[in-house]
Amino acid sequence: MTTWATQSGFVANTKSIRSDVKHAATALRDSTSSNALLRTVCAVLDLDTEQANAALPTPDGQATNLMSKAFAALGAGAVECYGASTNVARRAKALLSLSSGAAYLAEASARVASVTTP
Repeated sequence: MTTWATQSGFVANTKSIRSDVKHAATALRDSTSSNALLRTVCAVLDLDTEQANAALPTPDGQATNLMSKAFAALGAGAVECYGASTNVARRAKALLSLSSGAAYLAEASARVASVTTP
């Protein structure tokens, strides 16, 4: 698992995705965010999520399952965010998906840490 984490850039990718989620959530919560801003931050999140997802599976089934759930929720949130514009319901739906995805990602990160720590 340590080799996979190193080769896949797991730590750096996770840090980048967490930053992307923070930026997207901030933009979604700000009712004055422009459609262009939403599309930009959400497209970046979607791209980073897809790239991290491409590194799956991991050698650990539980970590793979958690990451799959995280990337699916984050991807869904990014897509919803991309088209949310001024629609309050779509913004809320995107935020819910991002929150769920971030929680799964945190759990996946804890799992990776637990199986890579000697």
